[in-house]
Amino acid sequence: MTDPILIQRIENLFLLGLALWAYSMLHASWWFFAVLVLLPDLSMLGYLRDPKIGAWLYNLGHMYSLPVLAILTGYGFNLRFVLGCGIIWFAHIAADRVLGYGLKFPTNFKDTHLGHLGAK
Repeated sequence: MTDPILIQRIENLFLLGLALWAYSMLHASWWFFAVLVLLPDLSMLGYLRDPKIGAWLYNLGHMYSLPVLAILTGYGFNLRFVLGCGIIWFAHIAADRVLGYGLKFPTNFKDTHLGHLGAK
């Protein structure tokens, strides 16, 4: 266990499992989950303008703090919709990290904190 990228990917696999379990505890619609799970990827549209803007928007949509804030708000104020959306968002980020899609550097979409996409 000396490869930090592998460790992060394994950790995120557990976080994805936790998110899926939490969503199942809501007894919410899995159709709703399927429709919203890719919504955070709209943040990639910033790359149409510029790699720096793209990286900034992508990272904003793919950092754990915002969905955790939504989860805490939804739970704390008994807002099931907000809670569900936060869990789905959290699951999306975890799945991305498992697949190697990390936070972006402003140089190129493929330059991530988990390494260069497509590199072996």
